[in-house]
Amino acid sequence: MTDEKKNPIDSDRDGIEDKLDLCPDQAGPEFLNGCPDSDKDGIADFQDNCPDVRGSKDMKGCPDSDEDGVADNDDECPNMAGPANNKGCPLKMLDTDGDGVPDDEDKCPDIYGVAANGGCPVSDKDNDGVPDKTDRCPDAKGPAASGGCPDTDGDGVIDPDDRCPTVAGLKVYKGCPDTDGDGLDDSIDKCPNTPGTVASNGCPDITVEDRKTLDIAMRAVQFETGKATLKVESFGILKQIAGILSRYPDYNLAISGHTDNTGSSVANQELSEKRAKACHDYLITQGISVSRLSFAGYGESRPVSDNTSENGRALNRRVEFNLNPK
Repeated sequence: MTDEKKNPIDSDRDGIEDKLDLCPDQAGPEFLNGCPDSDKDGIADFQDNCPDVRGSKDMKGCPDSDEDGVADNDDECPNMAGPANNKGCPLKMLDTDGDGVPDDEDKCPDIYGVAANGGCPVSDKDNDGVPDKTDRCPDAKGPAASGGCPDTDGDGVIDPDDRCPTVAGLKVYKGCPDTDGDGLDDSIDKCPNTPGTVASNGCPDITVEDRKTLDIAMRAVQFETGKATLKVESFGILKQIAGILSRYPDYNLAISGHTDNTGSSVANQELSEKRAKACHDYLITQGISVSRLSFAGYGESRPVSDNTSENGRALNRRVEFNLNPK
């Protein structure tokens, strides 16, 4: 009889000889064919998917805490029952696109969206967080409080409603300032830096006396016959006009020359322009800025009287002076 038959080998000394021991190097009970069972759940470690945690044979040695048929090691929601096709989580927990809207409530379960739009994405071209369908300014960023519109000048009036979007103003003036405080906002005030009246579009009223002077000047300015040379007696009235311009810095002066129909229309056109320029040049010598003056000649094209009489022709030979807001 050999030694092996007399003294069977039992390497792990678990009472099961090696040739019958499925785990000859690890001690284990006989009912597990000599293999260890670390968690004492009756399933040998080598067959146990959870060797350190007691489980069941149905779960291959793992527990199923929520008893949903999905072992805890495979269950993404081990404490909440759910089907295997949802990884052990309740159906309401399935959120394929990760947008926080459960698939069973998500109208676009495969596309990231927002709950307010049923889980579908919303168009927001300017990326301001306000959906285009409710954004008053879909192409310009703005806060939700102002309907998605910007307020560039920060005056509390959003740009689409602001008549002066880059200059801070008042709501009563639709976002425009009233720099001179005359009750007309700068967007409609012809003289925004000088107080004026509504009748004069925000500019100072021209006095009756000054208007009369301008009217008199139309006939008081005299020239050498057939020429554009000012007569000496014209200098006084032109100096008065220079004084008027000094009193109304927000106004410019338009000078227009006119003739009767004596002679050729081409010559009359040229003469009327030269006479208007002569007045223009004289006013510059009186300290009036060239930027405030303009001149034009109209020849015989704008008569104010009948050219068939000497008196009528005399009325048509004139230079007009018109004040206009800048």
